[in-house]
Amino acid sequence: MSPDLKLVAIHGSPRRNGHSSQLLAAAIKGACMAGACVEELFPDALRIAPCREDYSCTQNGHCVIDDDFQHIASLFEQCHGLIVASPIFFGTVPAPLKLLIDRCQCFWIRKYRLHETGPHRRPALIIVTAARRESPQLFEGILRPLRYFCDALDMVVQNSCCYGTLEENDDIRKDPQRLETVFAAGIKLAQIAERNR
Repeated sequence: MSPDLKLVAIHGSPRRNGHSSQLLAAAIKGACMAGACVEELFPDALRIAPCREDYSCTQNGHCVIDDDFQHIASLFEQCHGLIVASPIFFGTVPAPLKLLIDRCQCFWIRKYRLHETGPHRRPALIIVTAARRESPQLFEGILRPLRYFCDALDMVVQNSCCYGTLEENDDIRKDPQRLETVFAAGIKLAQIAERNR
């Protein structure tokens, strides 16, 4: 595995040790074990303004708002893969993560208006947690924007690990199979990213 394999991991939850962050940590551990260098992002700690929808990005595919997103955009451009983990807030992603996703409209412009794409579509892993009992409908509202997000970044979702019935903070420890699953998914993501470079 190349020493410069770069992945970005996004903590969608404002809780640093919540269920989604614990699962993300396991996926990161797997990716690092497979040889990747992982940079972690915490949207709630970033200075990111909402998208103004002024269409300036239609000129060159770059956002003109001067805030922390400029650095994040550079990371998205340079990374070889993505892991994003989030709890469900009212059926979708938490507000700080939604701000970040909305600002990626400039990447959508690059791909679908300016037709600028890389030679290889990069892999992505999605991790979602919820306190409620699992059902197919439970995860529909959050998976759709996360898939749109990955697509705009020209990434292919390789796996979606969705887990319900996580109410208390130690619930994730009661089912180690979930942690083992995302650990293995992190390894596989790094391996796919390496092959696709």
